[in-house]
Amino acid sequence: MSRYLVPLIAFAILIPVFVIGLGKDPSHLPSPLLQKPAPQFELPSLTDPGKNVGSASFENQMAILNVWATWCVGCRQEHGFLMQLAQSGAIPIYGLNWRDNRTEAQRFLQQLGNPYVDSAYDEDGRVGIDWGVYGAPETFLVAADGTVLYKHLGPLNPDLWEQNFVPLIDAARHTQ
Repeated sequence: MSRYLVPLIAFAILIPVFVIGLGKDPSHLPSPLLQKPAPQFELPSLTDPGKNVGSASFENQMAILNVWATWCVGCRQEHGFLMQLAQSGAIPIYGLNWRDNRTEAQRFLQQLGNPYVDSAYDEDGRVGIDWGVYGAPETFLVAADGTVLYKHLGPLNPDLWEQNFVPLIDAARHTQ
């Protein structure tokens, strides 16, 4: 009898854990960076390896840091929206090309367009680790004072932008 009772009890304990987990939105993983200073970094530019790109590039301005890679399906999905956003001039977008091949990443931007003011090349992923990156795409909203205001996991689209980013951008601009 006990041989069947132990697995049954273990299963009964796990059911609430699974139900709670299924109800959570995977694009809202908590970030220890929220409301804290953004990690400082400096890396070679993807398009001009002789030039450096880093947190100093968007210092004293509100900006987006978009983590992307050519192997990332979601990055391709959001790329058209990033192009529209860049063309609107709403906010500067900086890229962090994460754990990618430089030549393929350059080709990606040449073929699909380049929405980034500049894109840092994080070949080994160390800067991504400092930013708490789980995978690409991830997008961070950074205030002019260098504070991380928001982190979004997954591809961006106009609805997510309007719902999650625009209110934070408006609020931050009104407090400056």
